[in-house]
Amino acid sequence: MRRVSEEAIVPLYRALADDQIVAKAPGDVVTVADHAAEAMLAEALAAFEPALPVVGEEASHADASVQDALSGECWIVDPLDGTRNFARGEPPFGIIIARAEGGVARSGWIYDCLSGRFCAAHEGGGAFVDGERIAAKPTGETPPVAAISLIFMDETRREAVKRQIAPHYRLTDIPYCAAEQYPRLALGVNDVSIFERTLAWDHAAGVLWLNEAGGKAARPDGSVYRVDEWQKPGLLGAASPALWDKLAERMTGI
Repeated sequence: MRRVSEEAIVPLYRALADDQIVAKAPGDVVTVADHAAEAMLAEALAAFEPALPVVGEEASHADASVQDALSGECWIVDPLDGTRNFARGEPPFGIIIARAEGGVARSGWIYDCLSGRFCAAHEGGGAFVDGERIAAKPTGETPPVAAISLIFMDETRREAVKRQIAPHYRLTDIPYCAAEQYPRLALGVNDVSIFERTLAWDHAAGVLWLNEAGGKAARPDGSVYRVDEWQKPGLLGAASPALWDKLAERMTGI
């Protein structure tokens, strides 16, 4: 991940030409760095474990059938998470990899391309930052700090969240980057977060890492996040199970 960042991503940071940024959908772009990074990661993972399919964000955008592999044993790759920021010449952005089996992430890695922060987790083995085991910690603030992503919600749901959830928290800006949002939930920066879109490459590693750190990430009804249910909306993350429970209670009916 470090090599891919140094060779395919960072050299193009604040150096992209206009024709190196392409719109995939309204508000969603892809760059030459995304494609180069995914190709390098896919090649390296295939060499490491040839039998496992690689479900990459850009490969999946080109051919949705790639995601059929998510219910089995596979690698999941977001080659450049936070492309929106990267294309604007702004931080944060990173690389996310997960190894899933049976529809659930079993290992996950999150690399911050600018700081070099490396988060890793293995099911049942704890969560680590730069090789040191960590325990999730709330901010301790009253009211708790919330990063709420409204951008993929329909209007009715968005207004309900603003009305029923927002008044109970101190709202802070979202980083538009799951590779940054999950660490914020464990490292005392944010207390809770609401995600609407739940694509596997954005969330597989972060959900595992936060849960292994002693925080909590799950569907609003408390069910486990599955990578093969990426079309299902709604995911809550929190720095502690107690903070998660309170947020989930407030989300009831929304």
